[in-house]
Amino acid sequence: MFEGFDALLLARIQFAFTVSFHFIFPAFTIGLASYLAVLEGLWLWSGRAIFLDLFHYWIKIFALSFAMGVVSGIVLTYQFGTNWSVFSDRAGPIVGPLMAYEVLTAFFLEAGFLGIMLFGMTRVGKGLHFAATLAVAAGTLFSAFWIIAANSWMQTPVGHSISSSGQFVPTDWWQIIFNPSFPYRLIHTVLGAYLTTALVVGAVGAWHLLRAPNNAGARVMFSMAMGMVVSVAPIQAVMGDFHGLNTLKHQPTKIMAIEGHFESYPGGAPLYLFGFPDREAAAVRYPLAIPKLGSLILHHSSTAPIEGLKTVAREEWPPVGIVFWSFRVMVGLGLLMIALGGLALLARIRGRLYEWRILLRFAVAMGPAGFVAVIAGWVTTEVGRQPYTVYRLLRTAESASPLDAPAVASSLLAFIVVYFAVFSVGAWYILRLMSHAPAMAEPGLESGDVPIRTAGITPASAIDPDRTIGAKRI
Repeated sequence: MFEGFDALLLARIQFAFTVSFHFIFPAFTIGLASYLAVLEGLWLWSGRAIFLDLFHYWIKIFALSFAMGVVSGIVLTYQFGTNWSVFSDRAGPIVGPLMAYEVLTAFFLEAGFLGIMLFGMTRVGKGLHFAATLAVAAGTLFSAFWIIAANSWMQTPVGHSISSSGQFVPTDWWQIIFNPSFPYRLIHTVLGAYLTTALVVGAVGAWHLLRAPNNAGARVMFSMAMGMVVSVAPIQAVMGDFHGLNTLKHQPTKIMAIEGHFESYPGGAPLYLFGFPDREAAAVRYPLAIPKLGSLILHHSSTAPIEGLKTVAREEWPPVGIVFWSFRVMVGLGLLMIALGGLALLARIRGRLYEWRILLRFAVAMGPAGFVAVIAGWVTTEVGRQPYTVYRLLRTAESASPLDAPAVASSLLAFIVVYFAVFSVGAWYILRLMSHAPAMAEPGLESGDVPIRTAGITPASAIDPDRTIGAKRI
């Protein structure tokens, strides 16, 4: 199957495959943990059982997604030792402690309070349970903080010296953690996770509203999700622009590849909307371009000069075609998210948020868009960093373990088989949970009133009627 592939390429494919599978789950659980904290907080504040029912609806999905994220993440750490031992040796004094901080803060926080969050609702007080939920949500954000810090240092390495043995030795941890690209990448990643979760929650709500427009739980989750999309998607676009300007300053070759700029443009560069970059010919085939717009976006001036890849040695070029298209997939999906938020805002103003079937179908179709966008974003940033693992200091070809191709190929095949078998079952079960309708109001009651019934899921109000005492109406 992998005949003709060398060990380095196979190791890169293996890491790309496993990390792509892994990041699907943190991209979802980071936002979902915060959503659960909001739901429980609203229940405690308002007394409305509908929020508690939605909390129980989504916590099962969170638990499964969290577990699959942990399992898939463990594999990545082993690959640092098996396939990338040279990188681990040379960058270990910096990357190792950052990964350890992630375990000591984020993972311990999540593991310590996850059991209370999942099983302690009837065993501890409301305040303590809410604190546990907040701790888990904070843990997911701490995890993103340390992982992005480590990866950002690899993109913009500072605060270190190089020893006689070639190791990167820390000299200033503040510079290492808060390196030049870190703030932009952290905000962009966390906002992406929130959007991913909002799109999933919105898609589930829309799916059930198409079948039962008066479903109280579906109405609440859809309203909250569309509120998140309409407010966060434009902010994400602005942060993406700031992130791009930061990348232009510190990794100009990556931006050249993203934009498809082989030639230099002293009087202003075009923006290639579409096209087919030809690395060998150093040209974009069949381009659809808008003159001067590239310079306007990158430098906020339509006549600003921009250098092209031809000013850089070819061995410094990343795979241009991959970076060019992955970026456009990410941006295209981001524009669709903004459009979805705009339609939802219009429907809310007109009082048709739950009945406009075009909007509901659009929201269902956009359910997977967040996952695709975050993977496309990671492809852009990681492939665009090539041919380096530590930018301009350690090449990818110098980072791999001295392994034979058959050894890497066999483990890659094993990962493919196991991942598709295990995670397909997990994904199927999560979709099955989502297919059950959330809490529904009894006929004759307004949306969100009690008593409450469900299709396939027992509501919290049915388990503990006292939880509906003092419930308010929205």
